[in-house]
Amino acid sequence: MTATKSQKRSRVAKEIAVKVIKKMSHKQDGYLHGYTATEHNRLYHQARFLEDHVFAGVDFSGCKNIIEIGSGVGAQTEILHNRFPKLKIACIDSSREQVTKARAQLAGPIGKGLVSVTQTDARSLPFQKGSFEGAFITWFLEHVSNPVGILKETKRVMAINAVIHINEVFNHSFFTDPFGPATQEYWNAFNEHQSSLKGDPFVGAKLGNYLQKAGFKDISTNFSYWLLDSRHPKFRAEFLSYWIDLLLSGSAELVKSKKVSKKLVLKMTAELNSLRKNPDSVFFLGFVKAVAYV
Repeated sequence: MTATKSQKRSRVAKEIAVKVIKKMSHKQDGYLHGYTATEHNRLYHQARFLEDHVFAGVDFSGCKNIIEIGSGVGAQTEILHNRFPKLKIACIDSSREQVTKARAQLAGPIGKGLVSVTQTDARSLPFQKGSFEGAFITWFLEHVSNPVGILKETKRVMAINAVIHINEVFNHSFFTDPFGPATQEYWNAFNEHQSSLKGDPFVGAKLGNYLQKAGFKDISTNFSYWLLDSRHPKFRAEFLSYWIDLLLSGSAELVKSKKVSKKLVLKMTAELNSLRKNPDSVFFLGFVKAVAYV
């Protein structure tokens, strides 16, 4: 039986709807931490804990509005709003769970028209060309398979001379003394699994190349780091507690995918706790900051 025009239109409409739903539910490719309430709370704590390093040099005081790509639960957005209270911030994220959490967390500035949170794909932004005077990306490009494409799309919606600030991981920089064999094995599995999910745990070192390929100009990068030893015993202990929580946030996925064993997770945790209590321990970790212009 030949389908009627009405049936064909209905079928096409259904196919389009399915594509839209798939696109809207698309999550970051390489995100292995999960979307639980515990993870949401960890992200808020992480943002505050790392604020001084992440926001060093970030200046949107001359901007009326910016776009935050991969805004997640709105943890960085809160800090942006507190630092630049008159700035209008358009947040985008592909995760429905994180967008819902962000809208609740940012209800105050959303109600004042200063913040908006949109569930969408960073590869196809629902904004016109030249809409924003700035852009902010933190801990997001490590989770995606096509960072250059996302940077090109971000640039499209930025105005001429607009500034972009980016903070991204460079996981090769992790070092401890004493050396922890279980910690290193777990860390290797952590990074390998993120790579297998089409993420990039070493993306920070590539930001200069990626920004240039995306068409940005006046690109600058610098390496920010924590070198914690006997001179900073209290902060070293606090940082190692934060670091243990971060590594454990990926443990369920790593065990499930058989990349690590539960026994290794326990050994890794014990090693880092021992490091935290050792008065002569050394912890080193860095990331890359980039600034560029349209």
